[in-house]
Amino acid sequence: MATDLATPPSKAAPKAKKRRADKVPLRTAVLRYRWLYLMLVPGLAYFVVFKYLPMYGVTIAFQDFLPFLGYSGSPWVGLKHFEDLFSGPDFGRLMFNTLFLALLHILIVFPAPIIVALLLNELRLNILKRSIQSLIYIPHFLSWTIVASLTYVLFAADFGVLSGWMRDILGDTAKIDYMAQEEWFRPLIILQQLWKMTGWGTIIYLAALAGVDPNLYEAARMDGAGRFRQLWHVTLPAIRPTVVVMAILASGNLLDTGFEQIWLMTTSLNRSVADVFDTYVYYAGIQNGAISYSTAVGLFKGVAGVILIFGSNWLAKRLGQRGLF
Repeated sequence: MATDLATPPSKAAPKAKKRRADKVPLRTAVLRYRWLYLMLVPGLAYFVVFKYLPMYGVTIAFQDFLPFLGYSGSPWVGLKHFEDLFSGPDFGRLMFNTLFLALLHILIVFPAPIIVALLLNELRLNILKRSIQSLIYIPHFLSWTIVASLTYVLFAADFGVLSGWMRDILGDTAKIDYMAQEEWFRPLIILQQLWKMTGWGTIIYLAALAGVDPNLYEAARMDGAGRFRQLWHVTLPAIRPTVVVMAILASGNLLDTGFEQIWLMTTSLNRSVADVFDTYVYYAGIQNGAISYSTAVGLFKGVAGVILIFGSNWLAKRLGQRGLF
C-alpha cells in the first residue's frame, strides 16, 4: 500500500542532472582548450593595439588640435569641423566621386568573382580549372604601386604599349592620353580592380560551391533540368547566403575607395574626378596640416560605414536572408 502511494520519480530530474553535468566550469574549459586560447592571443593583441587603442585619437575631431599642447591641452570646439565639412565647397564633389566609384564597384567588380566562380565550376577538366584559377588570382599579390606602373606602361600617351598599337591601327587620330583625361580615370580604376581582385574573390565562392550537395544536381537532371536550369535553381540558391554576407561586408566599404590606388592614379589633370574622401584626408591632414579637420572627415566616413553595415544587415533579414549577425 505504501508502495502504491509513493510519489513517482520526476522525469525532469535526469534532464536537470544532465544539464548540470554538461556545464563545465570556466577554469576547466580554459585549461582544457588552453592551446586554442593561446592561438587567439596574437589576433586579440593586434586588434587591441592597432584598432581599439588608436580610437582615442578620434577625440581630435572635436578639438582644435595642436601637437605641442597634446590631447589634454588642445581646446575643444565641438562639432565645428563637421560643420565645415558639410557646408564646405568640396563635400558635394567628394561625395559624388566616392559614391560614383562605389556604384561602379557594386555593378561591375562585385559580381565578377561570382560569375568567374560559376564558369570555373562548370569546367570538368580539373587541370584546366586549377590552371585558370591560379593565373587569375596571382595579380592579388601585386601591390597597387606595381598595378599603377603597369597601367602607365600600357596606357601612357607617349610610350604606352596599347596606345602605340591604337596609333598604328587608327593613325595619329587615336593618340589619347588615357592617364590625364578625366573621362578615362574611372574606367581605368575599375579595370585595375577587376584585374587585381576578381581572382582572389573567386576563391570564396568556389569554396561555397564545393559544399553544394551533388544529389541536388542529380535530382534536377532526373527532372529534366539542363545546365542552365541547374545553375539557376540549384547553384545560385546554394551560394546565396555567401553572396549576402559578402554584400553586407562590401556595403561597409562603400565610402572606402582605397587611398593607395586612387592616389597613384591621380594627376593634376584628373583631380576633379579623382578626389575622394580617402585622398582628401591625406591632402587636408598631411599636406595642409588640418589634423582635426581631416580626423573629422575620417570619422564621418567610419560612422557612415557602420551605419551601412547595420542597415544592409537589417535589409537582408527583412528579405528573408540570414544576415551577418
